[in-house]
Amino acid sequence: MPYPENEDLPPGVRHALPDHAQDIYRAAFNAAWQSGRYGQDEAVLHRIAWAAVKRRYRKLGESWVPRS
Repeated sequence: MPYPENEDLPPGVRHALPDHAQDIYRAAFNAAWQSGRYGQDEAVLHRIAWAAVKRRYRKLGESWVPRS
């Protein structure tokens, strides 16, 4: 099911990612869900969302930072 707000994201996502990365994650997840292309396989939708985040952010130690 889509996430209307960042506060609705899974706790692991909310605590790991900065606000802007959460926006990216939520938008990618919701777009993939709404496309209907992946059914309602949440594991696939979460992988798509993480891939979108990883295009703009990278993990440095324990933190996610914007790519240069």
